[in-house]
Amino acid sequence: MRAYVAVTKPRIIELLLITTIPPMVLANDGWPGWWLVLVTLIGGTLSAGGANVLNNYVDSDIDVVMERTKGRPLPKADIPPEHALRFGVILGAAGFLWLWGFTNLLAASISTAALLFYVFVYTMYLKRSSRQNIVIGGAAGAAPVLVGWAAVTGRVDLAAWIMFAIVFYWTPPHFWALAIRYKDDYAKADIPMLPVVASERHTSLQILWYTAMLVLVSLSLVFVTSLSWIYLLSAIIFGAWMMRDAYRLYKDPTTAMVLFKTSIIYLALVFDAIWVDVVLL
Repeated sequence: MRAYVAVTKPRIIELLLITTIPPMVLANDGWPGWWLVLVTLIGGTLSAGGANVLNNYVDSDIDVVMERTKGRPLPKADIPPEHALRFGVILGAAGFLWLWGFTNLLAASISTAALLFYVFVYTMYLKRSSRQNIVIGGAAGAAPVLVGWAAVTGRVDLAAWIMFAIVFYWTPPHFWALAIRYKDDYAKADIPMLPVVASERHTSLQILWYTAMLVLVSLSLVFVTSLSWIYLLSAIIFGAWMMRDAYRLYKDPTTAMVLFKTSIIYLALVFDAIWVDVVLL
């Protein structure tokens, strides 16, 4: 049972769900109700879990080579590959049906489209062939924002797309920092992550540029919503922290994991600031 839970990558799901609830609160201009939040989170968990299981299935040949991933259930043969494939498909289908039944078709379609994009476009093609793999693939990780918004409103508005862009621009600094730390691992598996095919200097410069864009996009949210100084001040402070650690990485590549950890906290804090702003004002 532990192996089946592990293959869904629950730590990644936690981060995805952090970006689901605040858009729901903002879309509703207040708490949208426990029932809607609960069913949306369950559906999002099913879809994200299915995507991660299928990712593990497709990447099993890579994971067995890399030191960072060879302890996962499939490389260790804790789960037969065909069982993992069926498990992933069932979770993905259940996520679609659940969201369609308890929220609406748009939310279900966005969630399933993200799953298909993540598996077929990112995992099966981009990850193994393009240095821009994580940039384009980041769209899948940003989809929970749209799912949450659509679950409340039945549509996707400009504010939702800006929050989508926050996660989209956050993804490259987050994953490239990790890739710098495990560059040799990715090279051994023949994965063209940016630090493998370009210098660390070039990678850190790209991280700095994407971080700057991330901060600018996060600030732009105040212009299309009713968010107040609470969110604006939070986005400035947290953005400055993210920029500082991105610049430190540019000067010293050994600080890659510092930025990686900062990025996780940053994303949670920025989206929490949206929630707090709406609830307090």
